[in-house]
Amino acid sequence: MADLHDLNRDLKKLREELELKMHLASMVAKQEWQELESRWQSFSSRAGLDESTEGVGDALELLGEELKKSYKRLKAALKT
Repeated sequence: MADLHDLNRDLKKLREELELKMHLASMVAKQEWQELESRWQSFSSRAGLDESTEGVGDALELLGEELKKSYKRLKAALKT
């Protein structure tokens, strides 16, 4: 599950970077942030579990990849 641990580390880093920029963000960005925070909580709580079945691990990895894409999209939007 090294991939899952790497994904978790990457997500934490992106999340921390975005957290710092959110105080200056527009209302739309703040709403998207709130949605991402909810998804982060779901991912984060499950990432600590022992993924003994491949299906659970695959679903969690998919959720993590979706979060990563969303964080990157929001980060790019905040640069403008």
